[in-house]
Amino acid sequence: MSKRDYYEVLGVARNAGDDELKKAYRRCAMKHHPDRNPGDAAAEAAFKECKEAYEVLSDAGRRRMYDQHGHAAFEHGMGGNGGGFGHADMGDIFGDIFGNIFGGGMGGGRGPRRGADIGYVMELSLEEAVGGIEKTIEVPTLDACDSCDGSGSADGKLETCSTCQGRGQVRFQRGIFSMQQACPHCGGRGQTIANPCGDCHGQGRIEDTKTLQVKIPAGVDNGDRIRLSGEGEAGPSGSPPGDLYVDVRVREHDIFKREGDDLHCEVPIRISQAALGDTIRVPTLDGEVELRIPAETQTGKLFRLRDKGVKSVRSRRPGDLYCEVVVETPVNLTAQQRELLEQFEGTFVGEGARKHSPRSSTFLDGVKGVWDRMKSS
Repeated sequence: MSKRDYYEVLGVARNAGDDELKKAYRRCAMKHHPDRNPGDAAAEAAFKECKEAYEVLSDAGRRRMYDQHGHAAFEHGMGGNGGGFGHADMGDIFGDIFGNIFGGGMGGGRGPRRGADIGYVMELSLEEAVGGIEKTIEVPTLDACDSCDGSGSADGKLETCSTCQGRGQVRFQRGIFSMQQACPHCGGRGQTIANPCGDCHGQGRIEDTKTLQVKIPAGVDNGDRIRLSGEGEAGPSGSPPGDLYVDVRVREHDIFKREGDDLHCEVPIRISQAALGDTIRVPTLDGEVELRIPAETQTGKLFRLRDKGVKSVRSRRPGDLYCEVVVETPVNLTAQQRELLEQFEGTFVGEGARKHSPRSSTFLDGVKGVWDRMKSS
């Protein structure tokens, strides 16, 4: 039976461009693919026919010969192949069109993969995080083997991989789509080791502990991450190493609590200081500073000390320090102190006492209002 015209097979005009040919082949292949037409001999024949047509028309040289001589161009030795298509990988044609549907296949990139990234958690005090510090760390990792310089080969000799035939990729069929991925035997290198290194057993890597100096910039916060490029695990067979990620964890401080670039702390004062006012000294990360407490200060009063917080690692602008006053009840009183307090308490009598305790008066008035409403209901 005579062959159909290749342009007719794909349903395109004779001046069709490459993109049009690909779209036509995709439609034809999806329609007649054996996986979609199990047991249908006619569909299988049509599928082979459209593959053959696309192989010729997608190649500029063979398309030119076909346009001049038709099917005869590939018969009786014309075209240098005796009319066959054995020199071409039909899977490659199919994969070129459909592979990009899944992002170019599954792991289709050629070449060995880089080494794995590793993580390290570094605990810092608040002072270390705010001021910056350089620390020495030890990280268990896979390092390049010194005996074979990370190649995995004792003598440097390599062989062509028998699984992928040196291509570094293997192709397989999934439904109607042709997929490709890095060769599992050679890891995408296309070559295997003829004489493995005795120290690393051909892996190119050995377990080791790496000692590193890590510089922590001033102003880092809990959860920040520092990347050290190329300090991760060595890649297999001499491929590039991964990275080391240092995750910062800041321990809780005895006095200060950090919120962004601001610091917060509680400042206890005596009842006499709160009532009469005073100037006290409060701690900061730069040393003590004076804080003036005005008379009649109530517990919970917030005082702001500008630029006494943390200098941000990003903006480099310092935050503020917020001091919350807590009026402390005296304990372990002496007889004299107790007597003086009793005398002082004795002065709060009658209606005149209300003006000395505004919050208590407001509270008592509120309670009285609740009782009155309950009685009238």
